Amino acid sequence: MTIYPAIDIKGGRCVRLSQGRADAETVYSDDPLSVAAKFKEAGAIWVHVVDLDGAFSGEPKNLYIVGKIAGLGLKVQFGGGVRTRTWFERASAVGVARVVIGTRAAESTSFIADLVKGYGKRVAVGIDAKAGRVTVRGWVDTTEVTAIDMARRMDGLGVETLIHTDVGTDGMLSGPNMPAQEAMLDVVKARVIASGGVGCRDDVVRLIAAEKGRPNLEGVIVGKAIYEGRVDLADLIALSGAGVA
Repeated sequence: MTIYPAIDIKGGRCVRLSQGRADAETVYSDDPLSVAAKFKEAGAIWVHVVDLDGAFSGEPKNLYIVGKIAGLGLKVQFGGGVRTRTWFERASAVGVARVVIGTRAAESTSFIADLVKGYGKRVAVGIDAKAGRVTVRGWVDTTEVTAIDMARRMDGLGVETLIHTDVGTDGMLSGPNMPAQEAMLDVVKARVIASGGVGCRDDVVRLIAAEKGRPNLEGVIVGKAIYEGRVDLADLIALSGAGVA
């Protein structure tokens, strides 16, 4: 299992939101690049970067920082406002290894099908769900589409990586929504990266145990728990048995 330490960028700073709410922001660093460097020192191979300004505005605003993070030698999984092919290509051009599409994936299966045809495994789809329903535009709007239905649809298009975030637990440190994560793993062949709620080492242990019966559980994104010292990134990477996807 791959541990993906998270860097959420807003206004050029490294922040975390609780349940995706812009009014529930905590600033952890004015220098996301230094945070990424510390993650690399801890043994991380991948880093999950979200452009929150992009997610709320509809197009990336912090690609220059993302490019610098990629320049450290980290593999960057990046999302936030990527809703056109042009922005996908711009993200790739600054060194992003895997681009996450969220809102546009919920709106257009043809867009995702075309990206998969052209870019294959470099395409990931983010499925952000609140009470089982897909949310879009920075988690501001909730659709009538269920996370499971969207997962099946993306899996059918050949998307190799799905990132499943439970909005209700994100940033709350209360533990991942295991039933929701397991339900998605059971209906797709795609690799699934779990996101939301990790608050302690035991939460990661539970996910590793779940992986044994569901080998398509590829990784877990860990954010606030690292920043608040509730977990040690180097320890999680050692625990997971692999730093490389």
